[in-house]
Amino acid sequence: MRKVSFVLVIGLGLVLMATGAFAVTATQNLTVNATVSARATLSIGQTSIHFPDADPDATPSVPANENAVSVTAKVRTGSASTATLTHLAAGDLVSGSDTILIGNVTWTVTGTGFQAGTMNKTTAQTAASWTGSGNRSGTFSYFLANSWSYATGSYTASSTYTLTAP
Repeated sequence: MRKVSFVLVIGLGLVLMATGAFAVTATQNLTVNATVSARATLSIGQTSIHFPDADPDATPSVPANENAVSVTAKVRTGSASTATLTHLAAGDLVSGSDTILIGNVTWTVTGTGFQAGTMNKTTAQTAASWTGSGNRSGTFSYFLANSWSYATGSYTASSTYTLTAP
């Protein structure tokens, strides 16, 4: 009986070894590629602001009714690249043939990377800048320098904010 058991154990061992000896393995590599391009998205909470009439002696700097205006800038760019938000007015405030120089409109701002400024119709003004990708939020408050020398009227001007992510 021992001899039969011994033969069975040896036989079983040979079968198991033979099965392992015939096993095969194949491998193949997979290359994973992803394209990530520069992108920029700009969102401004108000697309129009209004400065109410005020006594220049009592209110030398008139705040816009819509203050504070939320701004969200999302950029995807290189880690060492600088994203920039600029502002350029299309012209002065105009009412018929009367004008108020656009440089009389200024803004203050909160939020990391954002900066205060003065509207300009010839040179784009930096309103924010930072390095690398990210989502930035700030709030702009606009002010009009008030003056007794302004002619009466309803004045308008357009301006453009541009977000650039190189």
